[in-house]
Amino acid sequence: MGELVRVASVSEVESGKGAAFDVGEKRIAVFNKDGSFYALDDTCPHAGASLAEGDLEGDNVVCPWHYAEFNLETGTVGCPPAAEGVQCYRVVVEGDDLKVEV
Repeated sequence: MGELVRVASVSEVESGKGAAFDVGEKRIAVFNKDGSFYALDDTCPHAGASLAEGDLEGDNVVCPWHYAEFNLETGTVGCPPAAEGVQCYRVVVEGDDLKVEV
């Protein structure tokens, strides 16, 4: 198991949206899907866009630049142009704190 690191408060990530946070040397996108929180690497492997700026569609986040899709739970790529997925992280909610396991 990794270390749990506080990244934000629950209120900082609006429902249906994402927000990016620096965790050590990583940039991690945290998404709020109807009160459930998910975390992925923020950088799209295709061209470097911030996934936190993408739209949530079902169980996926859609890259804002070229529309590659990544599963919120697994980080796997759902459609091109990305050829590989992104790392996902476990999110723990403790009171009003959002913590990510890195």
